[in-house]
Amino acid sequence: MTTSLADVASSEAALRAFLHGLPGVDRVGADQRAAMLGTRSIKTTAKAQAIDLAISMVDLTTLEGADTAGKVRAMCAKAVRPGGDAPSVAAVCVYPDLVPVAVEALKGTGIKVASVATAFPSGRTSLEVKVSDTALAVSAGADEIDMVIDRGAFLSGRYMKVYEEIVAVKAACGPAHLKVILETGELSTYDNVRRASWLAMLAGADFIKTSTGKVSPAATPPVTLIMLEAVRDFRDATGRQIGVKPAGGIRTTKDAIKNLVLVNETAGDDWLTPDWFRLGASSLLNDLLMQRQKLATGRYAGPDYFTLD
Repeated sequence: MTTSLADVASSEAALRAFLHGLPGVDRVGADQRAAMLGTRSIKTTAKAQAIDLAISMVDLTTLEGADTAGKVRAMCAKAVRPGGDAPSVAAVCVYPDLVPVAVEALKGTGIKVASVATAFPSGRTSLEVKVSDTALAVSAGADEIDMVIDRGAFLSGRYMKVYEEIVAVKAACGPAHLKVILETGELSTYDNVRRASWLAMLAGADFIKTSTGKVSPAATPPVTLIMLEAVRDFRDATGRQIGVKPAGGIRTTKDAIKNLVLVNETAGDDWLTPDWFRLGASSLLNDLLMQRQKLATGRYAGPDYFTLD
């Protein structure tokens, strides 16, 4: 890295030179390491601890056109008391117009309210609309904003446009944390995932997030590995710690535990808390609860034992 981080965003040329000067990703190596870490066997007490940790990291999410206030209230109730003595989840994520419902339902619980903004999931609108969308969600009480980058701008090499949009949205967040969604399934290469990760962090992201959950593939293990390497290297270079949120396609306890192993072995246990690692999911929580009950009682509960999300 020959360019000073302080000067990286001084011009389009400097930003491009920095991003394209990052070490390339060995695709075969990344795939093989992620696959190898995915074979780690976590059992008994360690598995029970991992399940509870994963539950505490869940951003319980509903992002459908048919969402209603009643559905959000029910989801918030489950977020607070998922089942038995299981821990509460980290956050509930909803569309901006439903933020007031979630804020009211979660008052006093400590669970964060997250909201997608900036023309989610496409990101295709003006900067003014993105900033206004963000400001409205924050004014309604959102603790966290999940914004999506303009992939068209990124893929056509207009890195400064993406950078400046993230900076502007971060400013509109005020005290709220900003998660920047890269939509890795549309970035084509692992090198682009690394570049987009660094671009978002340089622009002020508090978290980098894999996906909207609307595009396949979403949160694959190699992509999460690359993003964890990026936040680790970014902290080494700047002293600033950034969180990671894989989202989309994480449906089973096995998927969740694989992600925890990736965190521990790649970034380190500093990231093994809900403050620095989240799992974006809707159906994952029920599987975690079923596996938790199996460990406690020796019997599986049917899926109808738990509320549908």
